[in-house]
Order: sequence, then structure tokens, then C-alpha cells
Amino acid sequence: QVQLVESGGGLVQAGGSLRLSCAASGLSFSSYAWGWFRQAPGKEREFVSRINWWGGNIRYSASVKGRFTISRDNAKNTVYLQMNSLKPEDSAVYFCAANPNDQPPGADYWGQGTQVTVSS
Repeated sequence: QVQLVESGGGLVQAGGSLRLSCAASGLSFSSYAWGWFRQAPGKEREFVSRINWWGGNIRYSASVKGRFTISRDNAKNTVYLQMNSLKPEDSAVYFCAANPNDQPPGADYWGQGTQVTVSS
């Protein structure tokens, strides 16, 4: 079956960096677009970033553009999210997603999520 396993979350001070990873199995990774979403307590899940199947088309939400970088390694079946200059408002559970849709937020498959907490 399809499994998406995120890792790399944690607690970091404002201004710091984290790198999230999402390892996928059970599907043809290189055929899919991949994305990251996040959900803070009491808020709806929101789109963060998306990368197409070959990496040539990338989108970011306005709130993370210039600070976050999405990438993929088709040989490792893994998608990454490098997060720099983190802010307390970036605190959320981050989910990777296969074949993501920006709005409304949706995907064919979701990971279980990894917690990111940014302290001020």
C-alpha cells in the first residue's frame, strides 16, 4: 500500500532552519507531483509548496516564498522542504502529499504529519 513518512520536524528558535523529508513507497514516485501542507491548531490545512513531476514547475504560498525551498530526489523516492528563517507563525503540523491541489487543499495521498514548533 501507499506510505508517506515525514521526518525532520522539531523545535527550533525563530530565525532557525529545519529540513523536512517525506519518503514514499507503494506508488510510482517519479510520476507524481508532490507538495507540502501545514495545519496549525484551530486552523484549516493550508497549502505550502508544490513541485511537479520533473521539478521544473514549483509554487509556494506567499507566506513562505523566499524562505522555504521544495525539492525532490526521484532516485530516493523522497521530497524535501528546506525551511529557513523560521517564524513562530510557521508552527504547525506539516504534511507531505502526492498529487496535491492548492485550493481547495487536497491530494491523492497524505503523510501522517510531522510537528514543527518555532519558539520566539
